[in-house]
Order: sequence, then C-alpha cells, then structure tokens
Amino acid sequence: MIPHNINETLQKQQGCLQKQKEEVKQRLEKLSVRQSEITRKSLVIRKSIIQKYQEIQAILDEDLRTTLSHLEMEERAAVSTLDGLMERNCSLIQELDQNLAQLTVTLNQTDTEPHPESFTSSTEQQNIEAMDRVVDLLNGSEPISVSLDEEKADQILSITSNMLEQICSQTPTIKKLIKSYSSKVCLDPDTAHPKLMISPRGDSAAYTDIWQKLPDLPGRFDTTLNVISLQGYSCGRHYWEIDVTGKTYWEIGVTYLSIPRKGTTEDCWLGRGEESWCVEYFDGEYTAWHGGVPHHLPFTKHFCRIGVLCNFPAGVVTFFEAADMTPLYSFCVGRFSDRLHLALCPGHEHNGSNSEPLVICNPQSPTSDPRSQSPQESF
Repeated sequence: MIPHNINETLQKQQGCLQKQKEEVKQRLEKLSVRQSEITRKSLVIRKSIIQKYQEIQAILDEDLRTTLSHLEMEERAAVSTLDGLMERNCSLIQELDQNLAQLTVTLNQTDTEPHPESFTSSTEQQNIEAMDRVVDLLNGSEPISVSLDEEKADQILSITSNMLEQICSQTPTIKKLIKSYSSKVCLDPDTAHPKLMISPRGDSAAYTDIWQKLPDLPGRFDTTLNVISLQGYSCGRHYWEIDVTGKTYWEIGVTYLSIPRKGTTEDCWLGRGEESWCVEYFDGEYTAWHGGVPHHLPFTKHFCRIGVLCNFPAGVVTFFEAADMTPLYSFCVGRFSDRLHLALCPGHEHNGSNSEPLVICNPQSPTSDPRSQSPQESF
C-alpha cells in the first residue's frame, strides 16, 4: 500500500503533467490555426498580385488594340485612295489603247483610201483631249501624294519606348524591392581565421596558405576559415550581395555573435549549430545548412553572385542567386533571439582552384564608411 504522502505527491505530479499536456495541445492547435492563416493569407496575396499583373496586361492590350486600329484605319484609307488612282489609270490606259487601235486602222485605210479633212481634224481633237486627260491624271496621281503619317508613327514609337523604359526601370519588381534593403557592412578582422586575408576596406576575404601572426583574441576563429561582419542587425530588412566569381568552394551565411570560435567542434562551422544559417557551394553542389541539417539544393549552374536577405519582421533568412533573384533557400526562424551578422567562409585552396576572394558588393555611398560603425551598433 502506497503511503498517503507519496500518493498525494504522485497525484500532484499527475495533475501537473496533465496540465502541461493540455497546454501543449492548446499550443499545437494554435500552431495549426496559424499555419492555416499563413496559407490563406499567402493565397490572398498571390491572387491580389496576379490580379494587378492581369490588370496591367489588360490595359496594355487595350492600348495596343486602340493604337493598331488607328494605324490600320489610316492604312485602309491610303490603300483605298491608291486603288482609286490605279483604277483611273487603268481606265485611261484602256481608252488610250482604243484610240491607238483606231489610229492604226485609220492609217491602214489611208494607204488605199484618203480620208476627208474633217475626219482628220476630229481624230486630232480626240487625241488632244486624251492628252489633256493624261496630263490631268498624271498631275493628280503622284504616288508620293499618298502617304502614312510617319511623324505620328514616330511619336507613337517614342511614347511606347518611354513606357518600356519606365517598366524596365521598375522590373524585375522583386529585384528592385530587395535591393532597396541593401545595407553596408565590413568584415571584422579581429574575428578572421589567421589564414584569411581581409582587405583594408573590410569588403573581401581570401584564403592564404600562410598562418599569419595575429593576436589570439577570444572572438577569432582558430579552426574554421570564417570571418563575420563588424555590424549586427536586430530589426528591419537587410540585404547583401557577395561576389563568388571563380570560386569552387565557399560558405555564405548569417550568425549570432554566440557562434563558437575555438576548437574543432562542429558548431564552429556555419550552419552546423543553432547559431548560424548558410548556403555552401562545394564541387558544383549547393547545400543549405542550419542546426547541422543539410538541405541539398537542385541547382547546378555556377552562380557569380549570391544574395542574402535578413527579414526580421517575418523572421526569415533567404538566399538568392543575385542576377535574377532566383531564390535558393529560405529559413523561417520566427523570431531571432539576437543581432545577426553576415558571415563568410572563402574556403581552402581546393587543389589550387579556389584562390579568388569572396567580395561584398556594398552599395555605393561616398559619404559613408562602414568601418566607422561600432560593432555593438544594432539596426
């Protein structure tokens, strides 16, 4: 028989576990509801965007129809006028053929039978009248007198060219939008592995086979070939592009400052621990990493620029092929627990094929120097 005090304790534990189970069930239900809400909202957003593009297309289609109908009407009018002029020419040619035939007959008859002077005078008068009609017709049927309004056509082309330029200046829409989130960063040399060369401006990192004699600072990576940015961000949206031209191995990501820096622990690698997220390129294959879980990506093209977008309102990190903003992979965190820093690993020499640096393509701003910002500054 279980003692009363022990039985009471077990019942309390049972009640506590039951309460915790109910709380977890309620959270599960809320998560399921939230999932449905996100799916529904995403569908509404997509439908709204599709509708706007369809409206734009409808406006352009109607404008094209109206413009072409005006041009076609003017073309029909010009062609109809030319048809009338050609018909008059054909009629006059037939009349002249008849006069020629009549003259030919008359000439043949004069060889055997002379015609009276009145007949000759009448024939001459007919020829004079025919010649007058020819002159009138030729004067009134100059081909150049019938034309299209090419000046107006050029104006239409100019307007449509300007319209095209305006559309091109706003598209691709997603590229324009994401690039508007561009933020300047520079690499913190005090975090760089001793075998990394950081440019004076802090905008590139390259591997060197020489172990540089650098202070063994607490924040310096001593095993993994990593370096992180001086600036950290905790709100808003921030976008960076990194030039990876000519490289066969690299890792690009974002990280909390809490990422391990020392020793051979797996968490020191980008994306292998809970503190960082990255995309890796190695031997022609792309892999997204977080928490040590690899996500193999279905891309084989050797990209030249990689984009990284930190979206704090949505709690999302997204990697892009920067040329046309093809999304490579998105990590949805929900809520970031700390500032995020850009993190780069240019990789080892990879049999001599990976000597090029990783270069941060900072937005141009002659009045701003990213190195002047404090590493503790958050945005």
